[in-house]
Amino acid sequence: MWADNETSEDLLGFKVHAELLIDVINDETILPVTIGVFGDWGSGKSSILQIIKQKFEEKEEGSDDFKDKETLCIYFNGWTFEGYDDAKAALLNAILKELEDSKKLSSETIKKDVKEKAKKLWKSIDWMRGAGMVLKNIALPAVSAYFTGGLSILPFALQKLSEFEINTPEKLVAKLISEDNQEFFKSLQKGEKEEDKTNAVADFRADFEELLNATKFKKLVVIIDDLDRCTPDRIIENLEAVKLFLNVPKTAFIIGADPRIVRHAIEIKYKTDKIAYSDDEKSRNERIVSDYLEKLIQIPYNLPKLSDYEVETYLTLLFCKKELKDKFPDILNLYQAHITNDRHSVFGFGNIQTILTADEKDKIGKSISLLASSSKIITDGLKGNPRQIKRFLNTYTLRKKLIDIAKFTDLKMDILAKIMVLEYSNIDLFRELYNWQSKAVNKGEPSEIKELELLANSSKKEDITKKFSINWSKDEIINWLNSEPKLTGIDLRDYYWVSRDQLSDSISASSMIPKEIRDLRNNILDYSSDKELSNTIKNKVLQLQESDLKTLLGLFEKELVKNPVEDRLHQIFIQFMAENLPFSVETYLKIIKQIDVNTIPNHLSNNFKIALKNNGAIQSVIDELKKNDKSKIGKSLKAI
Repeated sequence: MWADNETSEDLLGFKVHAELLIDVINDETILPVTIGVFGDWGSGKSSILQIIKQKFEEKEEGSDDFKDKETLCIYFNGWTFEGYDDAKAALLNAILKELEDSKKLSSETIKKDVKEKAKKLWKSIDWMRGAGMVLKNIALPAVSAYFTGGLSILPFALQKLSEFEINTPEKLVAKLISEDNQEFFKSLQKGEKEEDKTNAVADFRADFEELLNATKFKKLVVIIDDLDRCTPDRIIENLEAVKLFLNVPKTAFIIGADPRIVRHAIEIKYKTDKIAYSDDEKSRNERIVSDYLEKLIQIPYNLPKLSDYEVETYLTLLFCKKELKDKFPDILNLYQAHITNDRHSVFGFGNIQTILTADEKDKIGKSISLLASSSKIITDGLKGNPRQIKRFLNTYTLRKKLIDIAKFTDLKMDILAKIMVLEYSNIDLFRELYNWQSKAVNKGEPSEIKELELLANSSKKEDITKKFSINWSKDEIINWLNSEPKLTGIDLRDYYWVSRDQLSDSISASSMIPKEIRDLRNNILDYSSDKELSNTIKNKVLQLQESDLKTLLGLFEKELVKNPVEDRLHQIFIQFMAENLPFSVETYLKIIKQIDVNTIPNHLSNNFKIALKNNGAIQSVIDELKKNDKSKIGKSLKAI
């Protein structure tokens, strides 16, 4: 298995990107600067940032001395501080602490001077944090509590308000409704006038510049990672913290994020996510977001997606790292030498054979060759995303082990890999293919896939859309259909058996449900009268073994949870309960606790009344529905 963590170990050839950014940072003529390392989730941003961090922290060989003593690099993970009351203060706090505690500070005199100059900045951070807490966690919640009957204020809140001589919610409310309430409320919101606020920012920058000069560092590099994992509010708080340092000499900020998520956070902040009813409004919204980012980030750097040959190389290195731990440092050196001379060809099995023993070749050769042959469809299906590729391989490895344990001797691993690519790239089509093979006349060999492969080979996208759906005619799916191995004539049942964990939330896919249960479910769903439904339950459903009965009820439970407004499904369950079907009352009680009771049609109240005459246990269901006396069904059942 492969760990899904960022790493400074370069298996993607991303060192070149890191070195380029380091070269930019080392150009003192462009400082201060903010660089945005942009890419999709899992594209390798964090790995590049780790390589940059490691480069600035390199030590002399055989020594504890740093190679670069004049640069301090600080790494900050925004997501780690997601739970803090003030993300802006958390970032500032981390920067100050790293500056004070840095092992790169060259003398005790400098350390002492840095700590002394940091005191003023610590007070500024405490003030900002306290001001934010007063508004968000004290003033507004206390007012809300007062008017809703709750009168408690936490001890730390009272301490924060003590400067206003306020020690109870009543006094706070009195202050807010007094003649000078506007000034008081403004003080809670802003803490100071706008002109003072501007001066405070300028003072902060000046104090920080003085502190940085005291460290004797030529530059400060701050890496902010995982920003796109944070909530929109936290993303903005972190960006606002970075803005405090704009124009502070000798600083470089590197922000790693998915730009789509950052743009969305800005849209929410400035209320531009509302529907734009004209081109002018749309243009204005886009301009606000773009202006914000352009003012904050001077150099946007977009990571490219991995190409086919880069994916094949990545697969090779991942398997070597897993299977050839002792040899892997040598393999990594060979890889670095390879990409130095040629960045446009695959580093594969052939490049490492000369340093492997016969046993090592046998151990890893088949796996590398197999997934190398699938690199094209893996690239297309997973869009060249390193994290998705790693997760794909972890699942593939687990299923390969399951195949060995289950003693499937005739399964072909390249077919499993191909089906898994569809699973990862389009789960709906993966499940549709499952449905086809489960109903196939020729034992798991769907005729639909044969027709699709023929149409894809002829590039007849319009015919595919007409006969199947537009999803099957997408370019990446056409490429998948045309790739080897072909699935025509392949019995897919065992391949879906090992993939059944991805079918658990599909109604039709409860992994190998007996055909008679599926047919019975369909008969019940298609009932034409109450009498027909009653007869089916009496003559067929009540005759089922307990395990099959639970399976059938489970199918209807999933379907009803997914479609709670479908009154036909409710009527089926009411009839189940009316016929005293075992486990039906318990199952329906579980359902109504999972859905919004307001979605249950109120005209079903009469069905419940009639069913209650046949089965007194239904009273527990009625009582549960009546608990929500504001729902239509609850009101309709109130008299029972």
